Parts: sequence; structure tokens; C-alpha cells
Amino acid sequence: MTITQSVPFALEATGVERRFPLPQEKLFGHRRYLHAVDGIDVRVEPGRTLGVVGESGCGKSTLGRVLVGLDKADAGTIRWNGTPAGAHTGAVQAVFQDPASALNPRRTIAQAIGEALPRMSRSARTTRIGELMGMVDLDPALMSRYPHELSGGQQQRVCIARAIASDPALILLDEAVSSLDASLQMQVIELLRDLQERTGAAFIFISHDLRAVRGISDWIAVMYLGQIVELAPADEFDDQLRHPYSVALRSAEPSIPGDEFQPERIILEGDPPSAVERPVGCRFASRCPVAQDRCRVEAPELVHDDDGRAVRCHFPGSLQLARRVVEGADA
Repeated sequence: MTITQSVPFALEATGVERRFPLPQEKLFGHRRYLHAVDGIDVRVEPGRTLGVVGESGCGKSTLGRVLVGLDKADAGTIRWNGTPAGAHTGAVQAVFQDPASALNPRRTIAQAIGEALPRMSRSARTTRIGELMGMVDLDPALMSRYPHELSGGQQQRVCIARAIASDPALILLDEAVSSLDASLQMQVIELLRDLQERTGAAFIFISHDLRAVRGISDWIAVMYLGQIVELAPADEFDDQLRHPYSVALRSAEPSIPGDEFQPERIILEGDPPSAVERPVGCRFASRCPVAQDRCRVEAPELVHDDDGRAVRCHFPGSLQLARRVVEGADA
């Protein structure tokens, strides 16, 4: 992503790896690892959102946890606002999929939000909690309630209020709207966009739902088997995709009712290769509809353009998104 050099990145990570050791089959056998995140570089500007999308098991949630310090990287460097990760604990916060499990059932909403606030007088704390609740469209009258007395959408707003309480530079949103119905998802996404404008925080928005990712992101990173295979601006993610996996992922997105032109579904055969015994060539080659001999023996590099876009493919753009005309659709 391009940015003027005078402005620090809220997040800058280089060569990040995370691997998990597997049980040894023999006492003196060779140690094997599951490579969940494999040499990833990302940068996020203040006030911008990087969306991360990919199928289950691609490593996107592990990447998010590593980037915000909830899990330790095995290799690489991570910097928050230009300083080494972990240098100041309030720099990053996180919001996860299930708000009910993220909130202590024995603590009131005021106590849950107040956990993230610095030491201050009781009256000042109450005032600040009320302000934070107002920022996420929650009635301050709910302060004395317990999590089970709130709806799922209200619980998630409490988690968001707690996340912004310390004025973080970076917020991880890992499947933060996945447990909500479609109407609530859009409300929360609009809320997040408004909060980002007001706070200037950078977001990492992780989801398997491509529509939700496009609705909030400035840039989208597509992950496959521990690697980023494409990085593209969100507004170019419909018809200008270059990696075959990105095109297949886009084709699987549910169509909008009434849309006259809908994408032809691309069915990928087989399962992803093992994250333990990684293939020699392109990791997508065994499922790619346009793979050639070179793809099976030579691993492609992630190649960046001058405009910040990037793709990991020997033959970018060789698979295009086809559209079909839906009869009877509204004009």
C-alpha cells in the first residue's frame, strides 16, 4: 500500500512466520511442523482497513493473532506505529466472533468497558463509559446490565466500545460480524467505518465473508495455505482480479437478488495441499483450472506493481470471472 513516508504505518510486518510443532511419531524422529503463516509482509496505514479473506484453514486468524501480539511469531518483524510490537500494550486491541464468550458474565457492561480505561476517578470513569457507549450506539442506561441481558448485536457493540477505549492505533476484527444476521452485519460495519473516521485507528478485518470484507476494507489480501496470493484495492475486487484462486473465491460469493448479471460459479476440485508437507511449486496448482507444468515445479513469488497491487502467480489474469445473464432479473 502506498503512503507518504512522513506518516508512520500503524502496522508494518515483514517476513512473518508462525508454525506449530506436531507430535513426533518416533522418539528420535524428525520434528515436523504445521506452517500456518509462511513469510507474510503487510503494512496498514493509520485510518485504513486491510481485509484478509480466504477459506477455512488458510491461516488468516493465526496471522491476525500474530500481528496484534496474541500469538508469537517464529520469524519476522512486527512494528506498531513505528515501534517494535509489544512496546506499549494499549497500541492494539481485538474484537472476536463470539461476543458472549468475550464478556465476563459476572461483570456489568460498565465494568467490562471500564477494564480498558486508565486509572481515573469514579465520576470521570462513568462519564467516559457513557461516552464510549454512545459512540457505539448503545444507551448508557444499559451500563448496569449484564451480558446475558443484551442481544448479540448489543454485546458486540460492548466489545467494540471496550476495544476503542484505550485509543489504540490498530484493532483486529476477527470474524467480528460473522455471528450476526445480515441486517445487523451492515449496521456494525457502518458503525466501524464511522468509528474509524473519528478515531483514526487502523483495522485488520478478517472474515470468510467476502461481501463483508469488501464493505469495510480499503485493501484486501487473499490468503491460501499460509501465504498471501493477491493484494488488491477493495474497489477493484470485482472485475480486476489476477490470481485464479481470487477469481474462484469471488465467483462463489452469493449473488444479489435482482442482479441481471451474476458470476458463473467456478468449482475447485480437491482439497488444499498439506500445510505440513508443502508442495514444491505453486500451492494452488493442484486445484487451479489453468495450471501449467511450470506451476507444479516452480513456486511463484509475490510480485508487486508500482500501484501497490501484488499477485503470486506465474500467469496472472489467465482465469477471468465470467458472468451470465439471469432471466427475469430486475433491470
